[in-house]
Amino acid sequence: MRQSSVTDPYEYCRKIIQRASKTFYWGSNFLPQPKRKAIWAVYAFCRMIDDIVDEAVEAEGTREPRTGHLYGAKDPHCELDYWHQSLQHVYDGEGSGDNPIMQAWEDMLQTYAVPIKPALVLLDGVAMDLSKRRYQSFAELELYCYRVAGTVGLLTSPIFGYNDERALTYAVELGIALQLTNILRDVGEDLRRNRIYLPLEEMERFRYSEEDLQQGVINDAFRELIHFQMARAEEYYIRGQQGIDLLHPDCQLSVKLSGVLYRRILERIRSNDYNVFTKRASVPLQTKLVAASTCWVMQHVGSRQYGHVL
Repeated sequence: MRQSSVTDPYEYCRKIIQRASKTFYWGSNFLPQPKRKAIWAVYAFCRMIDDIVDEAVEAEGTREPRTGHLYGAKDPHCELDYWHQSLQHVYDGEGSGDNPIMQAWEDMLQTYAVPIKPALVLLDGVAMDLSKRRYQSFAELELYCYRVAGTVGLLTSPIFGYNDERALTYAVELGIALQLTNILRDVGEDLRRNRIYLPLEEMERFRYSEEDLQQGVINDAFRELIHFQMARAEEYYIRGQQGIDLLHPDCQLSVKLSGVLYRRILERIRSNDYNVFTKRASVPLQTKLVAASTCWVMQHVGSRQYGHVL
């Protein structure tokens, strides 16, 4: 086993997030430093295990992971099992070894009571991508979204701090909203990996075939299908936003901003005429700056409207 040369585990985590999850990284900068560092640790773990699976699907296990994973075998099942064991060791007080992400988690747990169960469920959810390439119904997709994203809300809520257990339910709703947005943004990218997350039942309902999808057809049926998916995501955002006021005040701006910026991705999809095959919907820096200032003003004037005036 190679020895890690990382001197600052949190900085290692920060760089992963800065490179791979720009919207989350932007939002994290509005957290107080101790919570910011803990959030970096959580998201670095999420990013690492997601990359293991993505790259296994892309390359069928034939090339090195771009994240430079040093700790397990190249087989993705073995990699995920490594992370499962590493988490268990940290929570059992057996140490983090030379893994900088787990070193950050070990330190984080000294301050924040982040539960292990959602992290283990997250690992199970990510593993679904190794075998499941199609989703027949939204019920199947919703379970997947809960496992890979709703659980992130459960991991981060103890770091943010909350004063009502309902905050956990809302955190799951917001996590699912974010994942549904990812799915819509990444239709083309996922298709190249032979993954289709749009529920097949709903594609059939809108009379849009898998062959149409493979060919990148953008017609009225496709626009209606994607509009339907975006409306569902909006419903999750609306429910999830109810939990923001239940969080500690020093985290509300960061969470609010992340939600606002992700909702802007849906707007970008519309402005791209629903082209999710060759255009990646992204939020420009100017939009982020305006959103940040607007959210700050809204929070400090006591408004409870979330995102609708942006």
